[in-house]
Amino acid sequence: MREIIFDGAELRYPQQIQEALAERMEFPYWYGRNLDALYDCLGDVCEETTIILRNWEEEGYHGAVLRVMRDIAEENGCLRIVVEDGEE
Repeated sequence: MREIIFDGAELRYPQQIQEALAERMEFPYWYGRNLDALYDCLGDVCEETTIILRNWEEEGYHGAVLRVMRDIAEENGCLRIVVEDGEE
């Protein structure tokens, strides 16, 4: 099982978030770095994967990414989304 952590305190801007997603999730070169492409690529994940979002806001671009991740996790049983406050 893979576990991938994204820290919202470090990833503040849409471009930063999309670049981190592309790199850490090992998305294909054609990944469009937008929310539709995120949905599509997460739908293709076949390996059991937990995505941990630390310091992740419920609003703004963070919130949009979170909604996409939660939506596709309902359809793709290989994905699990965990939101943490980062205070460990």
